[in-house]
Amino acid sequence: MIADIKKSAEQKMKKTLETLKADFGKIRTGRAHAGLLDHVLVDYYGTPTPVSGVANVTLLDARTLAVTPWDKKMAGVVEKAIRDSDLGLNPATTGDTVRVPMPALTEERRRDLVKVVHREAENARIAVRNIRRDANNHLKDLLKKKQVAEDEERRAQDEVQKLTDRYISEVDKAMAVKEADLVAV
Repeated sequence: MIADIKKSAEQKMKKTLETLKADFGKIRTGRAHAGLLDHVLVDYYGTPTPVSGVANVTLLDARTLAVTPWDKKMAGVVEKAIRDSDLGLNPATTGDTVRVPMPALTEERRRDLVKVVHREAENARIAVRNIRRDANNHLKDLLKKKQVAEDEERRAQDEVQKLTDRYISEVDKAMAVKEADLVAV
């Protein structure tokens, strides 16, 4: 039972870290990457569909994405969806390809994005601590029901704490990497 609680806690903490990294991937740096448009939805014949579901997204160079819709009539719709998104991008259609240049980030915008990164990291830390709290509550319940001894419960709580410390340090490392990426010109 203790092993199940620890395993469950570790899986949830791992999922939290993966979610944080995915969220960091959506925060725009000066460089282009294909995953940047993943959360942009296009009206594909009445159905909201991610850009990657209606077009091929490729990198032209470090600062430019090329979006080639599979259906040639969708180029204008894709361009409008990208322009209307919260990314602050200004795409241009050339033939059947939508070119999306990445504008350089201003110093003020960089500071704002660093604040967003810190907020996301703090939310992830809180989630990890909540997972620790839940695991410890489960361990205490087992102790109350006399299904485990006190020393076993104490040892398990120490292991859960070590797990928590490890994942919080992983969150801090991910935050530092993303922050350095944003601050780099």
